[in-house]
Amino acid sequence: MATHVVALYQFVALPDCRVLQAPVRALCEKLGLRGTLLLAAEGLNGTLAGTEAAIDVLVAELTHGALFGGRLDNLELKRSTAAGMPFGRLKVKVKREIVTLGDPSVDPVHRVGTYVAPTDWNALIAAPDVVLIDTRNAFEVAMGSFKGALDPGTMCFSEFRAFVDRTLDPTVHKKVAMFCTGGIRCEKASAYMLARGFETVYHLKGGILKYLEEVPAEASRWSGDCFVFDERVALGQGLVERPGTIPGEGRETADE
Repeated sequence: MATHVVALYQFVALPDCRVLQAPVRALCEKLGLRGTLLLAAEGLNGTLAGTEAAIDVLVAELTHGALFGGRLDNLELKRSTAAGMPFGRLKVKVKREIVTLGDPSVDPVHRVGTYVAPTDWNALIAAPDVVLIDTRNAFEVAMGSFKGALDPGTMCFSEFRAFVDRTLDPTVHKKVAMFCTGGIRCEKASAYMLARGFETVYHLKGGILKYLEEVPAEASRWSGDCFVFDERVALGQGLVERPGTIPGEGRETADE
């Protein structure tokens, strides 16, 4: 029987994130889930695996239960399956950021770029005046990317700020389109770029995973595989598991 996997996140004000840690962990333990869930004052991010029923209960509790009091009303979810359990244990952590950019002035809770649905993505990135940027790390880009995308050459997301400041100019690059694995890095990166005067910033809603899920192979502009932060290593078109090996660390949770 396949293991069900859910990647989820939302930027939302959670000033009580430390208080939430213990009950969230207890809920996940009760459901027999493994993986990593990060809590911070700016929101929630994680990837968890278990039975389909357990994932259903978790999602229902997060979105409609008393634990978060309805605050997770825009939770971004990507579901997939794995041949076996892709995580060794459960980790529920409180951190400064749910995805580490390293600039406390960036506020993705209140201001991010323009979401673009996977079905509209091909038309956007085909426009000649759009600069396409892959916000992921270099080892992820090496496994696959959208054709023509700029590779920032970063080893961690916090290096993205330096790439922007060094390479891009808001007076020249009027339209920017960005993508990442599940969408979370793009939301934060778009908030950073808007704060620095970039006029129009788009990002792929649901990330590469949602694109591979919704866009048929014959229409796809994606080339290669998509690295995921668990033992499956990579997913292909239709979110089909593509096992393999890759050097590097940083598999705590998707897009951290």
